[in-house]
Amino acid sequence: MSIYDYKVNDYKGNEVDLSIYKGKVLLIVNTATKCGFTPQYDGLEALYAKYKDKGFEILDFPCNQFFAQAPGSSEEIHNACVLRFMIAFPQFEKIDVNGKKEHPLYRYLKDNCPVKTGKNIKWNFTKFLVDRDGNIVNRFEPTEKPEEFEDKIAELL
Repeated sequence: MSIYDYKVNDYKGNEVDLSIYKGKVLLIVNTATKCGFTPQYDGLEALYAKYKDKGFEILDFPCNQFFAQAPGSSEEIHNACVLRFMIAFPQFEKIDVNGKKEHPLYRYLKDNCPVKTGKNIKWNFTKFLVDRDGNIVNRFEPTEKPEEFEDKIAELL
């Protein structure tokens, strides 16, 4: 199994095969619009704007598991993020990242990440960095701002 074998739904509910991202560097993030880390959207969008033409993608998965900090439908969340943070990177359907209903993609990310910081996702804005070959190379905790690991993204590009 590889990351490219998974399918996810975009914020409108349309199925997306992750194989469309083969050959790109990915940053996969679980997010929330009502979280203390929500201002990280600005840093994420800055990275995306800087590196998208070099083969970088951010895959944004809203998650309401942490004190219900991602209220509303996936489309409402998307519209709020576009309006408030002017995000241009792909945003997907709201998912669970832990527990019985966790999305299989997140089970794969947690099980195959070489950086072990605990099995479960601790909070919103946990980030997984994936190289062009689909290998998970790093995990960044919510307290790590996007600009703090920009060098690691640049190295992979």
